[in-house]
Amino acid sequence: MTDLLNERTIFGGIAILVVAAVFAFWIRSRKSDNSVDDAVLDAVQRLSKAAPAMRSGLTEEAADQAAKHLVEMLKCVAIGITDASGHLLSWDGGANEHYADLTGAIDVAIRNGQRAHIHHTNLSCAHRGRCPMRTAVIVPLIPDGQVEGTLIVVGGVNSKRLIRAADEVAQFVCIQLELAKLDESKQQLAKAEVRMLRAQISPHFLYNALNSISSLIRTDPERARDLLQEFADFTRYSFRTSGQFTTLAEELRNIDRYLTIQSQRYADRLNVRIKIAPEVLSVVVPFLVLQPLVENAVQHGLSPKPGGGTVTVVAQDNGNEALISVEDDGVGMDADRLFADLRDAHKTGSHVGIGNINQRMRQVFGDEYALMAETAPGAGMKVILRVPKFFPGVRPDLPKFGEDEKTAQTTGPALP
Repeated sequence: MTDLLNERTIFGGIAILVVAAVFAFWIRSRKSDNSVDDAVLDAVQRLSKAAPAMRSGLTEEAADQAAKHLVEMLKCVAIGITDASGHLLSWDGGANEHYADLTGAIDVAIRNGQRAHIHHTNLSCAHRGRCPMRTAVIVPLIPDGQVEGTLIVVGGVNSKRLIRAADEVAQFVCIQLELAKLDESKQQLAKAEVRMLRAQISPHFLYNALNSISSLIRTDPERARDLLQEFADFTRYSFRTSGQFTTLAEELRNIDRYLTIQSQRYADRLNVRIKIAPEVLSVVVPFLVLQPLVENAVQHGLSPKPGGGTVTVVAQDNGNEALISVEDDGVGMDADRLFADLRDAHKTGSHVGIGNINQRMRQVFGDEYALMAETAPGAGMKVILRVPKFFPGVRPDLPKFGEDEKTAQTTGPALP
């Protein structure tokens, strides 16, 4: 998904340059070289301003924002944009009274998926001599093979260059709409992966946690009370419904709850060491990025080892990055097998939690931020994450107002 998104972004940049070049060719015969250079620069700037609007999809607001930049770039009479039903989303410029005359051609262009070219002489017009329109080019917008609307370019002169410019601008708009779909797919995928991680929180852990707490009710009610609060806070955080990102401080707070609960079950078989540099606490990380790693260390690393062992969580300042590691001195495993499992986790189901996190890190930050792992049979395992301190578009998500209360009602009231 990330590779495809990067390719589409590159294509989007190429589309801007192509359209700018077509525009420059259109005016070259009328202006000097310096004027052409200025026009190309202006075209690139206009397209760059139009692009973000279309990246949100084909809406009225996006069409309004894009149309005003496109009409200025093409220096045409008007730009119109419709949806897939032919409903007008935006019209910027003059001759808007002729939109009604174009609806038939718009319907045909949508139905056939082909460009239509309408001459003003073929339309009835009450202002024949004074009307700024001479021609209209209607180009269907077909991202991913499906017509989603049309681009209408109204010109003041009959020109083949106008038709070519309309085709190129329509292609540019289609690329932006494809990018919008990819952005939406990426967001949906990220949400699905978080839901998968929630589902993978071991039912055995939930059962054993409640069993451990219940065993203390008679012998140590204060301890049972504290653990029940930790359990409520853990589940409230892990199953919150908002947000793909959080801060490292919040993630660490949640794994502290998890380890507190597990320490009751494993007693002296589980030791915990946590060393955190204060300056990295505010670093933004994908939601639920650490708990599955810690759970893997406890369940698969230490639980099978006679006498248990130690889980060590370290977060260090590493220049522009935070360096985070989760390590155990448990049974370990063959490194080649681990990497094979991670590569095929979506097929085999092995180490799905770690594989999920590895995939999310690569999707969010790029392939260079894939997990690093060190392991060998009998030598434990160490998983390392590199997280950039700042990354475009990555911000912590706070629960929506009232969400904590709703979740609290689901998980039970907090103890006083």
